[in-house]
Amino acid sequence: MLQDIILPLIGGLAIFLFGMKTMEFALHLWAGPYLQRALHRFTKTPVHGMVFSSLMTAAMQSSTAITVIAIGLVNAGLVTFPRTLGIILGTNIGTCLTTELIGLNITHYALPLLLGSITAWMWGVIADDIIPNIVPRIQHWWKPLQYASIATGGFSLILLGMEWMKKISEPLQERGMFSWFLERSQESLLWALLAGIIITALVHSSAAIIAMAMGLAATGALPVAVGIAIVIGSNIGTCFTAIIASIGGSRSGQFVAWSHVVLNVGGALLFYPFIDQLLHLSQLMSGQEAGQIARAQTIFNIVSSVAALPLCYLPVWKRLR
Repeated sequence: MLQDIILPLIGGLAIFLFGMKTMEFALHLWAGPYLQRALHRFTKTPVHGMVFSSLMTAAMQSSTAITVIAIGLVNAGLVTFPRTLGIILGTNIGTCLTTELIGLNITHYALPLLLGSITAWMWGVIADDIIPNIVPRIQHWWKPLQYASIATGGFSLILLGMEWMKKISEPLQERGMFSWFLERSQESLLWALLAGIIITALVHSSAAIIAMAMGLAATGALPVAVGIAIVIGSNIGTCFTAIIASIGGSRSGQFVAWSHVVLNVGGALLFYPFIDQLLHLSQLMSGQEAGQIARAQTIFNIVSSVAALPLCYLPVWKRLR
Protein backbone atom coordinates (compact mmCIF):
# COMPACT_ATOMS: atom_id res chain seq x y z
CA MET A 1 0.00 0.00 0.00
CA LEU A 2 2.84 2.39 0.88
CA GLN A 3 4.62 1.83 -2.44
CA ASP A 4 1.55 1.51 -4.67
CA ILE A 5 -0.74 4.20 -3.27
CA ILE A 6 0.69 6.51 -0.60
CA LEU A 7 4.06 7.33 -2.18
CA PRO A 8 2.69 7.96 -5.71
CA LEU A 9 -0.13 10.07 -4.26
CA ILE A 10 2.11 12.15 -1.98
CA GLY A 11 4.86 12.39 -4.61
CA GLY A 12 2.49 13.35 -7.42
CA LEU A 13 0.66 15.88 -5.26
CA ALA A 14 3.97 17.38 -4.09
CA ILE A 15 5.19 17.76 -7.69
CA PHE A 16 1.82 19.25 -8.72
CA LEU A 17 1.78 21.79 -5.87
CA PHE A 18 5.44 22.67 -6.41
CA GLY A 19 4.68 23.28 -10.08
CA MET A 20 1.67 25.45 -9.17
CA LYS A 21 3.69 27.53 -6.70
CA THR A 22 6.62 27.82 -9.12
CA MET A 23 4.34 29.08 -11.88
CA GLU A 24 2.53 31.41 -9.48
CA PHE A 25 5.86 32.76 -8.16
CA ALA A 26 7.25 33.45 -11.65
CA LEU A 27 4.08 35.12 -12.88
CA HIS A 28 3.84 37.16 -9.69
CA LEU A 29 7.40 38.43 -10.22
CA TRP A 30 6.47 39.27 -13.79
CA ALA A 31 3.12 40.98 -13.19
CA GLY A 32 3.23 41.69 -9.46
CA PRO A 33 4.73 45.22 -9.63
CA TYR A 34 1.81 46.37 -11.79
CA LEU A 35 -0.96 44.35 -10.15
CA GLN A 36 -1.97 46.57 -7.25
CA ARG A 37 -2.05 49.73 -9.37
CA ALA A 38 -4.00 47.90 -12.07
CA LEU A 39 -6.54 46.50 -9.58
CA HIS A 40 -7.21 50.00 -8.31
CA ARG A 41 -7.47 51.43 -11.82
CA PHE A 42 -9.60 48.78 -13.55
CA THR A 43 -12.18 48.00 -10.84
CA LYS A 44 -14.41 51.06 -11.06
CA THR A 45 -17.47 48.91 -11.82
CA PRO A 46 -18.21 45.24 -11.03
CA VAL A 47 -18.11 44.35 -14.73
CA HIS A 48 -14.70 45.96 -15.17
CA GLY A 49 -13.46 44.27 -12.01
CA MET A 50 -14.76 40.86 -13.10
CA VAL A 51 -13.16 41.06 -16.56
CA PHE A 52 -9.84 42.36 -15.25
CA SER A 53 -9.73 39.86 -12.39
CA SER A 54 -10.52 37.00 -14.79
CA LEU A 55 -7.56 37.97 -16.97
CA MET A 56 -5.17 38.45 -14.05
CA THR A 57 -6.19 35.18 -12.38
CA ALA A 58 -5.73 33.32 -15.67
CA ALA A 59 -2.32 34.96 -16.11
CA MET A 60 -1.11 34.36 -12.54
CA GLN A 61 -2.79 30.95 -12.19
CA SER A 62 -3.90 31.67 -8.63
CA SER A 63 -7.36 32.83 -7.63
CA THR A 64 -6.21 32.75 -4.01
CA ALA A 65 -3.39 35.23 -4.75
CA ILE A 66 -5.79 37.75 -6.32
CA THR A 67 -8.32 37.31 -3.50
CA VAL A 68 -5.67 37.76 -0.80
CA ILE A 69 -4.30 40.85 -2.58
CA ALA A 70 -7.84 42.27 -2.73
CA ILE A 71 -8.26 41.66 1.02
CA GLY A 72 -4.91 43.37 1.67
CA LEU A 73 -5.87 46.42 -0.42
CA VAL A 74 -9.19 46.75 1.40
CA ASN A 75 -7.49 46.39 4.81
CA ALA A 76 -5.03 49.09 3.77
CA GLY A 77 -7.86 51.39 2.72
CA LEU A 78 -6.62 51.57 -0.89
CA VAL A 79 -9.76 49.96 -2.35
CA THR A 80 -13.33 49.99 -1.05
CA PHE A 81 -15.27 46.77 -0.46
CA PRO A 82 -17.81 47.34 -3.30
CA ARG A 83 -14.94 47.42 -5.82
CA THR A 84 -13.81 43.95 -4.78
CA LEU A 85 -17.12 42.27 -5.64
CA GLY A 86 -16.26 42.14 -9.33
CA ILE A 87 -12.75 40.94 -8.45
CA ILE A 88 -14.15 37.96 -6.52
CA LEU A 89 -16.43 37.01 -9.41
CA GLY A 90 -13.54 37.20 -11.86
CA THR A 91 -11.20 34.98 -9.84
CA ASN A 92 -13.57 32.05 -10.22
CA ILE A 93 -13.66 32.48 -13.99
CA GLY A 94 -9.91 32.97 -14.44
CA THR A 95 -9.02 29.89 -12.39
CA CYS A 96 -10.63 27.64 -15.04
CA LEU A 97 -7.64 28.08 -17.36
CA THR A 98 -5.45 25.55 -15.52
CA THR A 99 -8.03 22.77 -15.61
CA GLU A 100 -8.91 23.55 -19.22
CA LEU A 101 -5.25 23.22 -20.20
CA ILE A 102 -4.96 19.95 -18.26
CA GLY A 103 -8.18 18.77 -19.91
CA LEU A 104 -6.51 19.01 -23.32
CA ASN A 105 -4.66 15.77 -22.42
CA ILE A 106 -1.19 17.13 -23.18
CA THR A 107 0.67 15.31 -20.41
CA HIS A 108 2.97 13.65 -22.98
CA TYR A 109 4.43 17.11 -23.66
CA ALA A 110 5.41 17.57 -20.00
CA LEU A 111 9.04 16.43 -20.25
CA PRO A 112 9.83 18.33 -23.50
CA LEU A 113 8.24 21.43 -21.95
CA LEU A 114 10.37 21.06 -18.83
CA LEU A 115 13.59 20.59 -20.80
CA GLY A 116 12.70 23.48 -23.12
CA SER A 117 11.91 25.80 -20.20
CA ILE A 118 15.21 24.95 -18.46
CA THR A 119 17.10 25.67 -21.69
CA ALA A 120 15.27 28.97 -22.22
CA TRP A 121 15.92 30.00 -18.61
CA MET A 122 19.66 29.23 -18.94
CA TRP A 123 19.90 31.29 -22.12
CA GLY A 124 17.98 34.10 -20.41
CA VAL A 125 20.44 34.13 -17.49
CA ILE A 126 23.45 34.03 -19.81
CA ALA A 127 22.03 36.76 -22.04
CA ASP A 128 21.16 38.92 -19.02
CA ASP A 129 24.83 38.86 -17.97
CA ILE A 130 26.50 39.24 -21.37
CA ILE A 131 24.29 40.96 -23.96
CA PRO A 132 23.45 44.18 -21.99
CA ASN A 133 27.14 45.02 -22.09
CA ILE A 134 27.10 44.65 -25.87
CA VAL A 135 23.60 45.88 -26.83
CA PRO A 136 22.21 47.95 -23.90
CA ARG A 137 18.90 48.67 -25.67
CA ILE A 138 17.59 45.10 -25.34
CA GLN A 139 18.60 44.42 -21.74
CA HIS A 140 14.95 44.58 -20.60
CA TRP A 141 14.04 41.52 -22.74
CA TRP A 142 15.76 38.88 -20.66
CA LYS A 143 13.98 39.09 -17.32
CA PRO A 144 10.57 38.38 -18.92
CA LEU A 145 12.16 35.45 -20.77
CA GLN A 146 13.42 34.04 -17.47
CA TYR A 147 10.04 34.48 -15.77
CA ALA A 148 8.20 32.94 -18.73
CA SER A 149 10.52 29.93 -18.82
CA ILE A 150 10.12 29.37 -15.05
CA ALA A 151 6.33 29.59 -15.42
CA THR A 152 6.43 27.09 -18.30
CA GLY A 153 8.60 24.78 -16.20
CA GLY A 154 6.06 25.03 -13.40
CA PHE A 155 3.24 24.06 -15.76
CA SER A 156 5.23 21.06 -17.00
CA LEU A 157 5.64 19.94 -13.38
CA ILE A 158 1.87 20.21 -12.96
CA LEU A 159 1.44 17.80 -15.88
CA LEU A 160 4.10 15.42 -14.50
CA GLY A 161 2.51 15.44 -11.05
CA MET A 162 -0.90 14.66 -12.53
CA GLU A 163 0.55 11.78 -14.54
CA TRP A 164 2.18 10.38 -11.41
CA MET A 165 -1.06 10.61 -9.42
CA LYS A 166 -2.83 8.55 -12.08
CA LYS A 167 -0.76 5.53 -11.00
CA ILE A 168 -2.84 5.04 -7.86
CA SER A 169 -6.06 4.19 -9.72
CA GLU A 170 -5.37 0.46 -10.25
CA PRO A 171 -4.09 -0.22 -6.68
CA LEU A 172 -7.12 1.60 -5.28
CA GLN A 173 -9.48 -0.54 -7.34
CA GLU A 174 -7.67 -3.75 -6.38
CA ARG A 175 -7.90 -3.00 -2.66
CA GLY A 176 -11.58 -2.08 -2.73
CA MET A 177 -11.02 1.38 -1.20
CA PHE A 178 -12.34 3.15 -4.21
CA SER A 179 -15.28 0.76 -4.48
CA TRP A 180 -16.36 1.75 -0.97
CA PHE A 181 -16.16 5.46 -1.81
CA LEU A 182 -17.99 4.97 -5.10
CA GLU A 183 -20.76 2.97 -3.40
CA ARG A 184 -21.27 5.81 -0.91
CA SER A 185 -21.17 8.35 -3.75
CA GLN A 186 -23.80 6.42 -5.71
CA GLU A 187 -26.05 6.56 -2.66
CA SER A 188 -25.48 10.30 -2.45
CA LEU A 189 -23.09 12.61 -4.28
CA LEU A 190 -22.83 14.58 -1.04
CA TRP A 191 -19.95 12.23 -0.15
CA ALA A 192 -17.99 13.48 -3.17
CA LEU A 193 -19.00 17.07 -2.45
CA LEU A 194 -17.74 16.80 1.14
CA ALA A 195 -14.52 15.12 -0.05
CA GLY A 196 -13.87 18.07 -2.38
CA ILE A 197 -14.49 20.58 0.42
CA ILE A 198 -12.37 18.89 3.07
CA ILE A 199 -9.37 17.89 0.93
CA THR A 200 -9.20 21.29 -0.78
CA ALA A 201 -9.34 23.06 2.59
CA LEU A 202 -6.41 20.91 3.79
CA VAL A 203 -4.30 21.17 0.63
CA HIS A 204 -5.18 24.84 -0.13
CA SER A 205 -5.40 24.13 -3.85
CA SER A 206 -8.65 23.41 -5.67
CA ALA A 207 -6.68 22.92 -8.90
CA ALA A 208 -4.74 20.01 -7.35
CA ILE A 209 -7.92 18.20 -6.25
CA ILE A 210 -9.67 18.82 -9.56
CA ALA A 211 -6.61 17.60 -11.47
CA MET A 212 -6.55 14.44 -9.33
CA ALA A 213 -10.23 13.82 -10.11
CA MET A 214 -9.56 14.41 -13.82
CA GLY A 215 -6.66 11.98 -13.77
CA LEU A 216 -8.72 9.24 -12.10
CA ALA A 217 -11.64 9.87 -14.46
CA ALA A 218 -9.30 9.58 -17.45
CA THR A 219 -8.32 6.06 -16.32
CA GLY A 220 -11.95 5.06 -15.82
CA ALA A 221 -11.57 4.71 -12.06
CA LEU A 222 -13.85 7.65 -11.23
CA PRO A 223 -17.29 8.35 -12.76
CA VAL A 224 -17.50 11.84 -14.24
CA ALA A 225 -20.58 12.69 -12.13
CA VAL A 226 -18.58 12.01 -8.95
CA GLY A 227 -15.73 14.12 -10.35
CA ILE A 228 -18.14 17.01 -10.97
CA ALA A 229 -19.40 16.79 -7.39
CA ILE A 230 -15.78 16.94 -6.19
CA VAL A 231 -15.25 20.03 -8.39
CA ILE A 232 -18.24 21.79 -6.82
CA GLY A 233 -16.99 20.88 -3.35
CA SER A 234 -13.47 22.07 -4.11
CA ASN A 235 -14.81 25.53 -5.00
CA ILE A 236 -16.21 25.75 -1.48
CA GLY A 237 -13.02 24.36 0.09
CA THR A 238 -10.85 26.98 -1.56
CA CYS A 239 -12.64 29.69 0.45
CA PHE A 240 -10.87 28.67 3.66
CA THR A 241 -7.62 30.34 2.58
CA ALA A 242 -9.41 33.66 2.06
CA ILE A 243 -11.09 33.36 5.47
CA ILE A 244 -7.71 32.73 7.12
CA ALA A 245 -6.21 35.72 5.28
CA SER A 246 -8.99 37.99 6.58
CA ILE A 247 -8.49 37.11 10.26
CA GLY A 248 -7.33 40.13 12.22
CA GLY A 249 -8.07 42.50 9.35
CA SER A 250 -10.65 45.23 8.95
CA ARG A 251 -14.37 44.57 8.76
CA SER A 252 -14.32 45.37 5.04
CA GLY A 253 -11.52 42.83 4.50
CA GLN A 254 -13.64 40.21 6.21
CA PHE A 255 -16.56 41.17 3.96
CA VAL A 256 -14.34 40.38 0.95
CA ALA A 257 -13.56 36.90 2.29
CA TRP A 258 -17.16 36.12 3.15
CA SER A 259 -18.42 37.36 -0.22
CA HIS A 260 -16.12 34.72 -1.72
CA VAL A 261 -17.75 32.13 0.54
CA VAL A 262 -21.28 33.25 -0.37
CA LEU A 263 -20.49 33.12 -4.10
CA ASN A 264 -19.11 29.57 -4.02
CA VAL A 265 -21.64 28.15 -1.56
CA GLY A 266 -24.46 29.79 -3.51
CA GLY A 267 -23.11 28.33 -6.75
CA ALA A 268 -22.89 24.89 -5.15
CA LEU A 269 -26.49 25.09 -3.94
CA LEU A 270 -27.55 26.19 -7.42
CA PHE A 271 -25.74 23.42 -9.33
CA TYR A 272 -25.81 20.43 -6.98
CA PRO A 273 -29.40 19.40 -7.87
CA PHE A 274 -28.49 19.58 -11.57
CA ILE A 275 -25.26 17.55 -11.66
CA ASP A 276 -26.79 15.09 -14.16
CA GLN A 277 -27.73 17.93 -16.51
CA LEU A 278 -24.26 19.48 -16.07
CA LEU A 279 -22.75 16.09 -16.90
CA HIS A 280 -24.85 15.79 -20.07
CA LEU A 281 -23.89 19.29 -21.20
CA SER A 282 -20.19 18.66 -20.57
CA GLN A 283 -20.42 15.38 -22.53
CA LEU A 284 -21.70 17.35 -25.52
CA MET A 285 -18.64 19.60 -25.30
CA SER A 286 -15.97 16.91 -24.82
CA GLY A 287 -15.64 13.21 -25.56
CA GLN A 288 -12.95 12.60 -22.92
CA GLU A 289 -13.71 12.13 -19.23
CA ALA A 290 -11.03 14.56 -18.02
CA GLY A 291 -12.21 17.15 -20.52
CA GLN A 292 -15.80 16.74 -19.34
CA ILE A 293 -14.80 17.56 -15.76
CA ALA A 294 -12.87 20.62 -17.01
CA ARG A 295 -15.89 21.80 -19.04
CA ALA A 296 -18.18 21.26 -16.04
CA GLN A 297 -15.95 23.41 -13.85
CA THR A 298 -15.85 26.16 -16.46
CA ILE A 299 -19.64 26.15 -16.84
CA PHE A 300 -20.11 26.13 -13.06
CA ASN A 301 -17.77 29.06 -12.45
CA ILE A 302 -18.89 31.24 -15.36
CA VAL A 303 -22.63 30.76 -14.73
CA SER A 304 -22.21 31.33 -10.98
CA SER A 305 -20.27 34.56 -11.51
CA VAL A 306 -22.52 35.94 -14.25
CA ALA A 307 -25.65 35.09 -12.24
CA ALA A 308 -24.24 36.93 -9.21
CA LEU A 309 -23.06 39.98 -11.21
CA PRO A 310 -26.36 41.96 -11.05
CA LEU A 311 -26.32 41.64 -7.24
CA CYS A 312 -23.04 43.57 -7.17
CA TYR A 313 -24.91 46.71 -8.30
CA LEU A 314 -27.25 46.77 -5.28
CA PRO A 315 -27.02 50.13 -3.43
CA VAL A 316 -26.61 48.34 -0.09
CA TRP A 317 -22.94 47.56 -0.81
CA LYS A 318 -22.03 51.25 -0.92
CA ARG A 319 -22.79 51.49 2.79
CA LEU A 320 -20.28 48.70 3.57
CA ARG A 321 -16.90 50.41 3.37
